[in-house]
Amino acid sequence: MPLLDRQSLAQLRDEFRLSMRRLLKDLCREVHADHADLAHQLDLPIGFFDVLSAAIKPETYSNWKVVGWIETFNDLVYLLDILQQWKTEQDRADFAAQLFDECEEKFFEHGYLDDLFPSSRPQAGGLEKRLTELSSRLAQELTQESLWFDPALPVKWCRQKAARWVVPGNLKDNFERAEAAGTISTGIAGAWCEAPGDVRKALSRSAGRADFLVEPAGISVKIGNTVSPVWIAGPEQGEWQWPCRAPVVAMHTAAGPVTVGPALVYGKDRVPRAVKPTDRQRVERIARAWQTVRQAWPEGHAVLALLTDRIIPLQAKGVVSFSYRHRPGLSFINCFDRDNLDLIDDLVHENSHHHLNLLLRKYVMYHGDHNQQIFYSPWRRSLRPLRGILHATFTFTIGAMLFERLSSWASGRGGAARWKKAGLTARDLQRARFRCLEEVESVRYSIQDLHYADHHLGWLTGSGRRLVRQLSEEIEKVHQRIALYEKEVARSKLGVSLRRHVKDLRQARQTYGPMRLTKA
Repeated sequence: MPLLDRQSLAQLRDEFRLSMRRLLKDLCREVHADHADLAHQLDLPIGFFDVLSAAIKPETYSNWKVVGWIETFNDLVYLLDILQQWKTEQDRADFAAQLFDECEEKFFEHGYLDDLFPSSRPQAGGLEKRLTELSSRLAQELTQESLWFDPALPVKWCRQKAARWVVPGNLKDNFERAEAAGTISTGIAGAWCEAPGDVRKALSRSAGRADFLVEPAGISVKIGNTVSPVWIAGPEQGEWQWPCRAPVVAMHTAAGPVTVGPALVYGKDRVPRAVKPTDRQRVERIARAWQTVRQAWPEGHAVLALLTDRIIPLQAKGVVSFSYRHRPGLSFINCFDRDNLDLIDDLVHENSHHHLNLLLRKYVMYHGDHNQQIFYSPWRRSLRPLRGILHATFTFTIGAMLFERLSSWASGRGGAARWKKAGLTARDLQRARFRCLEEVESVRYSIQDLHYADHHLGWLTGSGRRLVRQLSEEIEKVHQRIALYEKEVARSKLGVSLRRHVKDLRQARQTYGPMRLTKA
């Protein structure tokens, strides 16, 4: 499959949707069959999840919110399995050690390792309590979120049960989904409703805790003595009682609208502190950066439009863009402390993570997880595991392709005007060419390590080998095209930085590679 083959990626996305749909149904069946008692203890409404799985449209099973919800459900079922095993385990110290190792490998995104082993040691004492508390928290989060994909579904379910359903939850900031305190995210497209003033005052007294009351007539929020209807059922469709806001759309693509969520605000310690509305200027900058990719690199834009559908601005000094494997299509982008060229780069960079994560859903690229941090990363300038090097090599190859295309787009007749209209400067053009050459050197370095991991350590699969070959071929094509500007960059102020980078890579090769695993 060519690296930027939109048709093949669209087919992979459709297969991914089917796999997530099957996963949700399988999880519901497993809880019914194996964990009914635990589900009852956790107030997990598995019967309602059955209803929800049938109601979710097939095309939305790749949506970042739906996938994240299913992945969390998958984590919970895994924890229920662990809890059941724990109750019959004879050697609990060994069991805790094995779980510790597995959490280090499997839960690196979620932080569950800290929940289960806060001392950073495989401590068996108190593990059952920590497992139960984590399971209870995930069950509560899953249940609360399930109410708002379509509030008509839980209300209809309550009518069939002829009962009132009380769901404990909270309306605090949610940093992973970028949802502001005192708001409820509705549907999957980024719409939300906001609590009225009296509810906000009650939330401040309850530290954000609230109960959701699901009844045959609708859904309300209860905080202490304050009860506020949120959604009321109607003869044909319901009505929102809280003020509702439509998602902010930055641009429309063939794959659908690309929305911009509220901004995630970080403190000086680089930890998220709050979620606040995004101003129109940030939305316009994102839209302009997106259109620049479309005009300068149509092939890259086709993949961007296919795989990215929501952007969360970051207001955070020293924090660049990021994304989550379990939230495909959701990109967190620093739109405050990064310039226009950086914004273009960050959009494509996070989309490249979505791209590789989709490939990894289909293809096994390497044997085992190989958490050993033995490969030098030219980007982080530290040792990283195989999966980190593979992700970096992939995303920065795409980045080099972007910078080369931007450089070519700015040349020739009308290029200067196009470049200026995109909000880019002459210095940005020089930086784009420098960044392209810099990435060529970095990618070449890491491809050598990936070849070593394949031919000497035997870690890559056939699919991994083919991908590395593609990246190697593509980076050489990029170098051939950017070589036209190599002397120009060398004579510029950035030439010193490029030569230093090449020298650092040579020194790193002497220090760190080729790597061999040492026996304990």
